[in-house]
Amino acid sequence: MRIFSGVMLALAKFGNALFVKTKLLPENPLEQFGLDPNLPTFYVARLNAHSDIAALDSVCKKLGLPKASGSEKVGSAVLPRFVGIQNPTPLFSNTPKESVALKQGQAIFQALRANPGTKIQIIPATILWGRDPGKEKPGLGTLLSSSLTPSWFRKCFVVLFSGRNNFVRLSKPIDLSQLITDKADVDELTHKLLRVARVHFRRQKLAATGPKLPSREQLFSSLLASPSIKHAIAQEAKSKGLSQEEARREALKMLEEIAANYSDAMVRVAERILTWLWTKLYNGIDVKNVDRVHALADKGHEILFVPCHRSHMDYLLLTYVIYHQGLVPPHIAAGVNLNFFPAGGIFRRSGAFFIRRSFAGNKLYAAVFNEYLSQLFIKGYSVKFYTEGGRSRTGRLLPPKTGMLAMSLQAMLRGIDRPISIVPVYIGYEHVMEINTYLKELAGDHKKNESILGVFKAIKNLKNYGRGYLNFGEPININQFLTEQQPNWREAIHPTEAQKPSWLAPQVAELADKIMTNINNTAALNAVNLISLILLSAEQFALSKSKLLSQLEFYLSLQRSAPYHIDVTMPDENAESLLAHALTLNKFEVHQDSFGDIISISEREQTLVNYYKNNILHLFAVPAVIAQFLLYKDAVTIEACKTHLHKLYPLFAKEWFLTPLREDYIQDVLTSFEAQGLVTRNDEIWTMNTDSQTRSQLEILGKSIQLTLERYAILSALVLGTPDYDKAQLEQDYQTLAGRLGRLHGIKSPEFFDAKVLASLLNSMKEQGYVEQGAQNRLCGNQQLDALQQTLVTLLPARVWQSIADTVTSHSE
Repeated sequence: MRIFSGVMLALAKFGNALFVKTKLLPENPLEQFGLDPNLPTFYVARLNAHSDIAALDSVCKKLGLPKASGSEKVGSAVLPRFVGIQNPTPLFSNTPKESVALKQGQAIFQALRANPGTKIQIIPATILWGRDPGKEKPGLGTLLSSSLTPSWFRKCFVVLFSGRNNFVRLSKPIDLSQLITDKADVDELTHKLLRVARVHFRRQKLAATGPKLPSREQLFSSLLASPSIKHAIAQEAKSKGLSQEEARREALKMLEEIAANYSDAMVRVAERILTWLWTKLYNGIDVKNVDRVHALADKGHEILFVPCHRSHMDYLLLTYVIYHQGLVPPHIAAGVNLNFFPAGGIFRRSGAFFIRRSFAGNKLYAAVFNEYLSQLFIKGYSVKFYTEGGRSRTGRLLPPKTGMLAMSLQAMLRGIDRPISIVPVYIGYEHVMEINTYLKELAGDHKKNESILGVFKAIKNLKNYGRGYLNFGEPININQFLTEQQPNWREAIHPTEAQKPSWLAPQVAELADKIMTNINNTAALNAVNLISLILLSAEQFALSKSKLLSQLEFYLSLQRSAPYHIDVTMPDENAESLLAHALTLNKFEVHQDSFGDIISISEREQTLVNYYKNNILHLFAVPAVIAQFLLYKDAVTIEACKTHLHKLYPLFAKEWFLTPLREDYIQDVLTSFEAQGLVTRNDEIWTMNTDSQTRSQLEILGKSIQLTLERYAILSALVLGTPDYDKAQLEQDYQTLAGRLGRLHGIKSPEFFDAKVLASLLNSMKEQGYVEQGAQNRLCGNQQLDALQQTLVTLLPARVWQSIADTVTSHSE
């Protein structure tokens, strides 16, 4: 028997060398899990198959770990390293032979009991051949996939057809310390170990492949038979004078429009195309904090991905990254505007489902969509949607639209007993493909509908766009969030009907803000957004190369020593390398003379690069205010800084979705300034050093917040100057004054004039109590707004206030 097994293993290794290409996750398990190649090592896998052992052996060889096919000596016992929980199905039977995993586990525990103090590592190894989830009704495709437990004969075909898509994931070693000290007998310990392993592999497989796929006909029939849709069909028939069958056909047509038609084959083809595309477009994609997603998948969480929305590339990038991390691509909520030929069919088969912009007045559509969404969660699919509702045209996060979040939350909670988590995702680029279109739209052009012509045009213009950045933010456990905010939430969730509990709307609004905050907490600093931030704050948008490098190093040091948040990601390169890389992207110009190089933003790019500055401006808001205060006062205290920031930070937090100002952040910033020689500390007083280099560095930093403060100043001056303001007139006067300041002071930042940004600021000022709303919605200021204005007077140049004062005075006359 051993000879036969050895021959089969040798054949499996030969086939592995010819037909198998393995992807290992994580890429460096030795470092991530602290694996020690010198320790006695055992591997636990789901299936006891020679092909699986051969694939695992090839991974072990690359990592320098002991081979899975070998034996390990523990004391006097010689034990096989590989423990397969389940045997393959025999060729002519549906019942596999009993596994020897239980005996192997018992032997391992007995050896450990006989040799106390011996350390070993038991590594769970998930081995998958292809990522096909299989179908609820098996067919030929399912029989040739690894979604079922295959016989050795069928496994040959699985290796042949799916060997190039082999996937091995090593997990954190099982901690045996608690088990070994336990008084339970060996049998109980072994049963417990194998039970934990079975649950682990079941979750790993579900996370990598997703649940089995129903046929569309089967799915639609079950959805149309649900009580909520049957009720909506009856209501539709009654209200529109239709027959039940006609209303049912209308509901079926809606399902055809909405539902995804996920295909593993399409995803594999798309993966190859996207790999080529990223190579053409980007120098690389930086992915951070993906271990957070794996931790949730390991614990069996239902996951809802909520990224920010910068570009149409977001749809592809996040799905691609998730797939390459060994996880099943999420179903994607896409606007129905993307359902055009042929892209709509490709998106649909890649997991996209389509949603109309508005459900207003269409109760049947709302019921059909809600029931479909609920089924996705019940069956175990992860879902992705963009809570901003559309792509950001300014580079800042947009105020969240809570409709999709509310529907998702309600659908998830109706029929799921698994833990549910939202994963916020930050996406950033050194170049956004649609940037020129965004600027035209901000200038008043109508948004153009997507079309196949636009797709071909985009492909034609492919070029290298630098790097892309994707950071997974801190997950939000929905069950925990609701328990903290609404302790009785479970009692209000109806198990079948989509009734909205009274607490849903306010809690969804709170949750949406938390999601956006967690996205901004994990922003990515890069060459383009840092240099854009610096040069847009410099005179004539230009600096000498040496001065730019000095300022860039200042910003990097500031974020390393006094980070806005621990999740903010930093580039690995130094200032010199970052600048060299940025210059290859043709966003900045180099002018040479006998005194050295000058780096500037070309006139054509001056408006464009504001977009990238806005990706990270929130990270420097507090340091910039402190810099402005130092420039005005020469010396500050922490308490004085707190006084100013107490007035400004609530507006910053609302505008940029910031975390509460942490207690020691101001001191951290001042300490960083001191470490870089910008200030000197004497007891509780921080004094700015008087050299020109210090003043210049602080001026550039302080100016980065100036346009934001000017917007606050314009609004406060107008409201305080006119005691009883009509809202429409205030918005019109703001636009006029902003335009005037723009011409006088060379302001080209789009959001400075954006009506949506103004509306958001006005709402924030009302919420914070700076602006009061009286009869007929007329607006007026108060003492709190007057105090805010005094802070703004302190922080803004006199010339700006003079321009504002002159205009407001002439307007009031």
